[in-house]
Amino acid sequence: MTSNAVRPLRARGSRRPRGVLLVLTALLLVVIAASLVVGPYPMSLGDLAATLVGHGDAGSTFVVWDLRVPRLALGIVAGAALALSGGLYQALLRNPLASPDIIGITGGASVAAVYAIVVLGASGAVLSGFAFAGAVVAALAVYALAWRDGISGYRFALIGIAVAFVASGVLSYLMTRGNLDAVQDAVVWLAGSIGNVSWQTVGVTAVLVAVLLPFVVAFAPRLRVLQLGDDLASGLGVRPERVRVTLLVVGAGLAAVATAAAGPIAFIAFMSAPIARRLVRDGSLALTATALTGVLIVLAGDFVGQNLFGAVQVPVGVVTGAVGAPYLLWQLATTNSRGKGA
Repeated sequence: MTSNAVRPLRARGSRRPRGVLLVLTALLLVVIAASLVVGPYPMSLGDLAATLVGHGDAGSTFVVWDLRVPRLALGIVAGAALALSGGLYQALLRNPLASPDIIGITGGASVAAVYAIVVLGASGAVLSGFAFAGAVVAALAVYALAWRDGISGYRFALIGIAVAFVASGVLSYLMTRGNLDAVQDAVVWLAGSIGNVSWQTVGVTAVLVAVLLPFVVAFAPRLRVLQLGDDLASGLGVRPERVRVTLLVVGAGLAAVATAAAGPIAFIAFMSAPIARRLVRDGSLALTATALTGVLIVLAGDFVGQNLFGAVQVPVGVVTGAVGAPYLLWQLATTNSRGKGA
């Protein structure tokens, strides 16, 4: 009888994650469709369908395939990468503040990228390489400074926040030392935007993210075991420090690749995983829901920034920053009230 009573509860529990994924996917499709038909060059759904299958006029074809689809593609790749990066860090360190954009990882990528723009005049693959290196260096520096016979998520977050302040100071210094044109390019990049993107940028970003995703898939089960504690994880055959260092580098890589392509889009890494896990509510890492949530926030934020401020086009990073800052304050207040520190 007990088994019969528990079975419906398990069925409802298993249906909820699938339902959340379906709802997120449906919302994402709505935002994608709206982004393709709304804008300075509006078109109907019929015109969009004709253009997508190759029967549109020259103007529609240019707007859809050269302007809007690459923008959406970069938003999908960058949003998923940032969200997964934040989800990995928060689960790994068991701290909601342990997100790459809060603890200096994105700041390290930004410092390296702005140095490449302002001092070296770099762009493209060179810029991506600098951003990746900066993020990895920042992640390893925080890890080394936070190590005390193991890693505490609370200590890691505090040291990471300090590193983020250092990165902010270095950014300010670099911005005062560059010439006006280079500084303007850096300011545009730092705002975080998926506009004015080429298919080459989308392709490079997608390939780099695809290289990192197998590590996420392979190490996700070990991360779940690691959340039980280092001693128990070791007893189950998981090497805690190996898993921790690998996922720190992979998370930094995901954040760096997305940041290099789209700039530091604020708070995507920080918000996506907590929102997804609150929706799923099954105690899992909810990485798929996290990725979809990140993509949805980026594309919705970009749609708002492009269409709801009149003639002014606002970068997506400004929109997500305006949403993410109150969310950060709320997270700090509720985390502290629950007695979880941070």
